[in-house]
Amino acid sequence: MDNLTHSLVGAVLGQAGLKRTTGLAMPALIIGANLPDVDVGCFFWLEGTEHLAFRRGITHGPPALVLLPLVLAGLLWGFDRWQERRGTRPEARAPVRFGWLYAMAFIGCLSHPALDWLNVYGIRLLEPFSSRWFYGDTLFIIDVWLWAILIGSVWWSRRREKAGAEWMRPARVGLAAMLAYIGVNAGSTWAAKNYYDFSPVGGSPVIASPLPIRGPFGRELISGENGRYAIDSDVVGDCKLPDFTEIRRSNSQLDAFLFWSRAPFAVRAEDGSVILYDARFYDPRARDRFSVALPDVTCEELPKG
Repeated sequence: MDNLTHSLVGAVLGQAGLKRTTGLAMPALIIGANLPDVDVGCFFWLEGTEHLAFRRGITHGPPALVLLPLVLAGLLWGFDRWQERRGTRPEARAPVRFGWLYAMAFIGCLSHPALDWLNVYGIRLLEPFSSRWFYGDTLFIIDVWLWAILIGSVWWSRRREKAGAEWMRPARVGLAAMLAYIGVNAGSTWAAKNYYDFSPVGGSPVIASPLPIRGPFGRELISGENGRYAIDSDVVGDCKLPDFTEIRRSNSQLDAFLFWSRAPFAVRAEDGSVILYDARFYDPRARDRFSVALPDVTCEELPKG
């Protein structure tokens, strides 16, 4: 999910009562909820599609989810001590207890892969023990309705807190509404996959991809296999997928793309070579970071029909 959603989940967890556990619990929850995305730094040293094989992997797996909160808790604890020495520590801040600070950072961190799993992009939840991808196919990566639920509940909770009224219930209602919304979307995905009875290329859908804005009321159905897919009623895939075993050894862009890809297909370029895409992120109008050009591979056309 996008980082605004991650931050809002951390905030609503804090407003639900967790921020009372220790001083600096709120930043621990919010920063922790974003912490696994430190892997975005890979864009500074990786090129082209190589980021696809790195993102949502090692920093989203079990060891990182234990160690990253420990680092964050240590930094926040040190910050509190530094302010105390300088005489700038806010008087209203509750005592900072390291154990609780680590627990809040850990809970925030755990919320991150839970949300990322809900997309069609995928996440390697067991890295480095296993590189298997997991897919929830439940929410679009930016869900404005989820934003509305979370922003509304945090605003309501904060407003009541400032007024001196009971402030945890609005956030808890928001959490319940969020889980219910996710459940409805999961049901929509399940129904789309199980009650879809037509595909231009035959077979059942392999992916029911959520669409922006439409929440549980829209799914893009992707069906097919072996380099020919239907995205709803549009058939994509011009070329047979060759044996990439040898090429992958010398082409890091291709190797990264195929490691990440879930529904790969090949399109004939103007010069007769091949461009690889993934049906989940296909934009026929432009090349982008979810495709890889293979100028040395000739397109062998798939049979029609």
